[in-house]
Amino acid sequence: MSILVDQNTRVVIQGITGKEGARAASSMRAYGTAVLAGVTPGKGGAVTQEGVPVFDTMREALAAFPTINTSLVAVPPAFAKDAVLEAIFFGIPLIDILTENIPVAQVATMLAFARSHNVRVVGPSSVGILTPGRGKIGSIGSSELVHTIFMPGPVGVISKSGGMTAELSRILTEAGIGQSTVVGIGGDVLVGSDFLDIALEFEKDSQTTSLVIFGEVGGTYEETLAHAIQQGRVTKPVIALIAGSFAEGLSHETALGHAGAIVNKGKGSARSKTDALLKAGALIAHTPEEIPELVKRAMEHGTHNKQKNGI
Repeated sequence: MSILVDQNTRVVIQGITGKEGARAASSMRAYGTAVLAGVTPGKGGAVTQEGVPVFDTMREALAAFPTINTSLVAVPPAFAKDAVLEAIFFGIPLIDILTENIPVAQVATMLAFARSHNVRVVGPSSVGILTPGRGKIGSIGSSELVHTIFMPGPVGVISKSGGMTAELSRILTEAGIGQSTVVGIGGDVLVGSDFLDIALEFEKDSQTTSLVIFGEVGGTYEETLAHAIQQGRVTKPVIALIAGSFAEGLSHETALGHAGAIVNKGKGSARSKTDALLKAGALIAHTPEEIPELVKRAMEHGTHNKQKNGI
């Protein structure tokens, strides 16, 4: 089992003729993902170096390949909103947005439209989604070492940071712990799927026994997850690494790294996130290297309630 991406994933890449889209297409096909078509207005009729046909519109792409069920959006920021709205309008159930620097107001419009059409959006600024041995979308796992970094197993990985999706997976793999699915949710102020959204997907997956998350300062997605754990909505053990403790001494409303990494009047700090998750029963790693041992402990003890009771 897995979530979001598997051997049945059929992809259209919006912006396939651009640098990022072409790079993603190449690595996705190399990993075995079925990239059926690309969409770039004005480039219809072209064929990429990998043999993927390009269409002017999503309507044309779906007419040629009606089994498409996933879109990777890799267009420039100025065109991202229209690309996403087009994919939603034509009923694509999963959209992963690789594009960065999309204005927040436009992201809000996109996400509201997606919710009204029951479409799952991951991103913006998502490095992608990878299910080891089954498929991937996005630029995640573009390295030639992809098969040594990721391996199938029982741990779901969710990360704000694109780079840390691979790093966490590598550390787990080297410890002999495989991953069910690895998801880069993006680090922007607004994202289509936060930690809780993806954790709830993992809750439905029988293969996934525990979750590893990489959080950062800014926003309240980690605190929202902690609240859901306390409510019993997320029952699988969570191991969390929260970056940014160095920012505790900085002035409020300081932006750090990702667009969403803003600490505002104590909210969104590494400490507030860590405290909330600890209170909920999650296990906290202080370094990436601590994660495998905590995962093994979680596998032994089971649910959060059992962990809190010391069972």
